[in-house]
Amino acid sequence: MTAAQADLQIDRPSVADGAALWRIARDSKVLDLNSSYAYLLWCRDFAATSAVARDASGAAVGFVTGYVRPDRPGTLLIWQVAVDDAYRGRGLAAALLDGLVARTVTERAVTTLETTISPDNLPSQRLFTSFAERRGAPLERETLFDAGLFPDGPHEPEVLYRIGPLSAPR
Repeated sequence: MTAAQADLQIDRPSVADGAALWRIARDSKVLDLNSSYAYLLWCRDFAATSAVARDASGAAVGFVTGYVRPDRPGTLLIWQVAVDDAYRGRGLAAALLDGLVARTVTERAVTTLETTISPDNLPSQRLFTSFAERRGAPLERETLFDAGLFPDGPHEPEVLYRIGPLSAPR
């Protein structure tokens, strides 16, 4: 953790964090916003494969949500990454991602990370590309969901980023 992150703690989310995660996602104005109920369930059912950053007062200021794919138990799929606007630019998203992957590699024998990123989301592309570089891991990209598959209006395609096999951080 860098000096700019020293006042922050990264740990597992709890149900009590669900509302804050929903607000952070909403305020990002970039993420597909799920219902507040979905964030509560996520914090209950997927806490072991998710991470939250807390400030000195214990308030959630960033998060990464993920799950282990049922048909590929060695693969962690990252669903969303978001950091409160006041905490951006400190490397917090990378610290959250690094911490979560280190935990799931140990606890769940994860060897591969997957996520999807739309072509216009350059910050996420940089986050996951630099993650692969830090880990010395190959990165493959392919379109997972074409734009025409989304029934709720215009949506960019979702590109699958597959990173692995994972090795110790450099």
